[in-house]
Parts: sequence; structure tokens; C-alpha cells
Amino acid sequence: MRIAVIGAGAMGSIYGGHLSQHNEVVLVDTNEAVVKKITDEGLSIDENDTTNVYHPSAVTNTKEEKPADLVILFVKALFSRAALEGNRALIGPNTRLMTLQNGAGHEDLLKEFVAEDHIIIGTTEDNGAVLGVGHVRHGGAGVTNVGMLTEDQEGFLPKLKEAFDACGFQVKIHDNIQQLIWDKLFTNVSLSALTGVLQVDMGYIAGNEYAWNLCCQLIHETAMTAKAAGLTFDEDKMREKVRVTSVNNPNGCTSIRADLRDGRKTEVDTISGAVVRAAEKYGVEVPGHSFIVRMVHAMEGRNK
Repeated sequence: MRIAVIGAGAMGSIYGGHLSQHNEVVLVDTNEAVVKKITDEGLSIDENDTTNVYHPSAVTNTKEEKPADLVILFVKALFSRAALEGNRALIGPNTRLMTLQNGAGHEDLLKEFVAEDHIIIGTTEDNGAVLGVGHVRHGGAGVTNVGMLTEDQEGFLPKLKEAFDACGFQVKIHDNIQQLIWDKLFTNVSLSALTGVLQVDMGYIAGNEYAWNLCCQLIHETAMTAKAAGLTFDEDKMREKVRVTSVNNPNGCTSIRADLRDGRKTEVDTISGAVVRAAEKYGVEVPGHSFIVRMVHAMEGRNK
């Protein structure tokens, strides 16, 4: 399979590196130093107490590239449109676009580039971190959950699973992938969003009465919106799941908190913003999430 991975950060490198074992992979990134290092010396990934070197093709410009069978988007969500616009040469009439990005609602953007039946969405339990130029750590492996917005009439997902599994991944195909995406979203739109606005560690939320009440309001609004969208969640169980995550990670720092602390733009529009857009669509009131989105945007860039 010809696969293009846009974004050579930790996760893009992990997927691009592993998939290059048995597929034709091109790794795309705007960082010339990263592309040069991968081209000249390979992509180094620390995993299982050793450093493995992989050799995907790496480029900064795709104008001369032929279309891929699969394009995987691994940039921060706020850069998705620019990444796809700048790499249109990779997208042909038979190309599938796939996103494993955090948050929800990414399919709305992907529909501007391919037909709905060529979109694959999902989540990944793998994690990693950038150690240096062309060097990442694969911190833990897990399931790659995938699904489509429409019926997979051409049987592409089984082919994807075969290609990915052969390279060390564990792909699980879901008929209702949105249920799984929203399950993961609950923690991001409550615990992660609040730690960002309050600039506190994850453990603070469950340990502070007022912070926890705010968190519960966000969970409730998310549950009501999900219900209106035809998804079913046990609000009590989701609340307990978030509480346990907070308690078990007392010093944890979420990406939203880190981005705001360091003066970077966040992915709030595809996290809390995804709930706001869905709520507007189904006529649900979500004042807590609306406030969070406005507050996060107000905080972005203040520490630059």
C-alpha cells in the first residue's frame, strides 16, 4: 500500500516508521532538518529497550509525489486545513483520508477534500514523545481503532487492518466509531479543558470542590449532547472515569495546559469546540463548553 503520513511528530513518526516496513511510505513535514535527518540517516525510534531505525521516504514538498492509497493526518488539528491544502498532490480519486487526531468533528474538514465514503476516523492508544531531530520514543503500544462514516462497500478497512497489523499495530474495526471517539472526548473536554483554563495539574480537579463541580457540569453537557446525537453513555460511569483519571495522575499536565502555559495555540476547537458545534446542531444548551472555548482562545498567546 502507498501511504503518506503528514506530520513527522511523535505519532506521525511512529506510524510512518513502522508502516514503512512493508509499505511504500512517504513522511511529510515542513521541518527541513527533520526531513534531512530521516533521508540521510533514517528515522530512529526508541522502543522495547532498543533503538530501531526505519527508512520511510521523507519530503517537505509533495508537488511531484503521486497520489497515495491512504493519507494519514498527524498534525495538530488547527493546522489540518493548511496541511491538506499544501499536499493536494497526494490526494487522488481513490485516496482515503484517515485521522487519528485528538478531539472530534475532524470529518467535517476532510469532506472538503474527499468523498464521505473515503474518510476513515479513529483513535489510537499508542503514545510517544519527540527526543530529538528524527528521533522519537514509542512509549506504549495499544489498539488503533478505526471506522468509517458510511458503509465500507469496497472493503478497504480489512485491507488497512492487514497492512497495519503486519507492521506491529493492533487495528480494531468499529461499526460505530463515533461512540468510541466521544468516549475519549469526555475526558478531554472536562479534565483537560479545565486544567488548561485553571493552569493546574490533573489531580487538582478531583481534589477541589469547585473545580470538580465545574468538571461535572462539562461532563453533563457532553452527555446531553451525545444523547441528542444518538450516542449512549452512562453519565455516572463517565464521571467516575474522569475522577479516577484525575486521582491517578496527580501531577499530570494536559496538552491544553502546556500549550497555554507556553504561549501556543491549542486544539480546543476540535475538543470543547466539537461539543459546542454538535450542541448547536441538535439544539442543546452547553454554556460551560461555550465559556471554555472563549476562555481558552482568550488565553492563547498571552505568555509569548
